[in-house]
Amino acid sequence: MGKLIEASNLYVNYGNEKVLTNVNFAIYEKDYIGLIGENGSGKTTLIKALLGIIPSSSGEVKYYDIKDKATIGYLPQILVSGNIKFPALVYEIVGLGLLGSKKYPKRITKTDIKKIENTLERVGALELKNKKIGELSGGQQQKVFLARALVNNPKLLILDEPTSALDPKAREEIFEIIDKENEKGTAILLVSHDTQSLIKRTNKIMLIDREIIYFGPSSDFKFNSF
Repeated sequence: MGKLIEASNLYVNYGNEKVLTNVNFAIYEKDYIGLIGENGSGKTTLIKALLGIIPSSSGEVKYYDIKDKATIGYLPQILVSGNIKFPALVYEIVGLGLLGSKKYPKRITKTDIKKIENTLERVGALELKNKKIGELSGGQQQKVFLARALVNNPKLLILDEPTSALDPKAREEIFEIIDKENEKGTAILLVSHDTQSLIKRTNKIMLIDREIIYFGPSSDFKFNSF
């Protein structure tokens, strides 16, 4: 399987504080990696460093079989809410995922609308296309944000706590969508506090505490070591 992205001797500091130390790992095609660690262990920092959202202090991140960062699907931590006054429609939210890879003028075309509809159908949310995002339940909103991350058909999908604010039924629905995307060939890097679910469904676990403590097969990871 081809290599998609690799971190080599990666260090990240916030001021004088070391947040990540000597991180080395690679993500390959079809990988399904569960990223775990205590609060403050550097999980979100690692994701943002991989995406170039924050700079590394030293080391590097290399992209291989990925055109550029705009073609990586990314779902950041999102606080789902019921702000019914928020005017954006679902198809507009999903369409934002197409704009990063477009040249000026950045506009949504008829072809893009078809991509948006197909992606909403993939996550089971096509019927929500013309609804306001603030009118949706937490689980519905997260499906829409997941569709935004998927609309460019990325080879790598990075998700930061996509189920943390959801009830058990909605959480399982999101996990099942992510599982299906991996089965289709999309590599996944998934942050979650639901370690048992990650061990069950991923092929690799990464445990970090400002450095990598464990990175290997999920089947070999000892839950009581975390």
